[in-house]
Amino acid sequence: MISVIIPTYNAEKFLEKLFISLESQTVTCEVIIVDSSSSDNTVHIAKSCGAMVISIKKEDFNHGLVRNMGAKHAKGDVFVFMTQDALPFEAYAIEKLIEPLGVFKKNNAHDIIGASYGRQIPHESAKPIERFARVYNYPDMPSVKCKGDIEKSDIKTFFFSNVFSAVRKDVFESVGGFPEDLYMFEDMLFAAKLMQRGYKIAYVSDAKVIHSHNLSCFEQFKRYFFAGISFKKNRWFLELSKAEGEGLNFLKEELRYLIRHHAYPWLIYALIEAVFKYAGYKIGTNYDKIPFLKRKF
Repeated sequence: MISVIIPTYNAEKFLEKLFISLESQTVTCEVIIVDSSSSDNTVHIAKSCGAMVISIKKEDFNHGLVRNMGAKHAKGDVFVFMTQDALPFEAYAIEKLIEPLGVFKKNNAHDIIGASYGRQIPHESAKPIERFARVYNYPDMPSVKCKGDIEKSDIKTFFFSNVFSAVRKDVFESVGGFPEDLYMFEDMLFAAKLMQRGYKIAYVSDAKVIHSHNLSCFEQFKRYFFAGISFKKNRWFLELSKAEGEGLNFLKEELRYLIRHHAYPWLIYALIEAVFKYAGYKIGTNYDKIPFLKRKF
């Protein structure tokens, strides 16, 4: 069995399409919703669609915690983690996503692959810089990553997204699930833990979901600020890899992409956004040196 685990909060505008898509998948799935006290009809819709619903207080939300809670109630041999605003692109999206894990096959060739993640396709309304982010992080070629790739790819080695991912149950339990002491990026640290145990992670470009966000510069600052705090609280992760080089490479490729697509007005915006990202990350990684931030976190 496959268990699809989805954290929700005021998700009613997404759920109808999402459940229709999940019901049309070529594999049968149980759906587990972990809801953070939504004030709309999220819980009602989820239950009416046959999903198991676990409710928690909004203030208790934690990215790793809610996913671990869902996993504890799951009956499947594979856990598929999704977000409420990710919509499977095709009926075989989940089938393709779990294929590298080889859970339902008798040969052991796939045993070394413990997790996989799919490709994110941007919405039609996505800004050019958001379209580039999807192209950069989710190319059209599949790949398999392992710890040996760190020297070549640095922090990019651990890129892994819970927007649409799958983990074998036995592997998930062997590493203790997702870390719960993070504000964000629990998926990347989870990937690093897997690789340290000798597992590989597959990127499945044929397993696609529609998902993108047009974040403002300030929203990007907050995202990278919490990334910095999360990584600093897990020093072992920073010892494995460095993020600054990858950030610079991202910016260079982004500028080339914008020029190639004649999106010239976005060049200045991309540079400004990069400053917000870098500032957020550096402040986050040095939060313990700033008195009021140290007290807060």
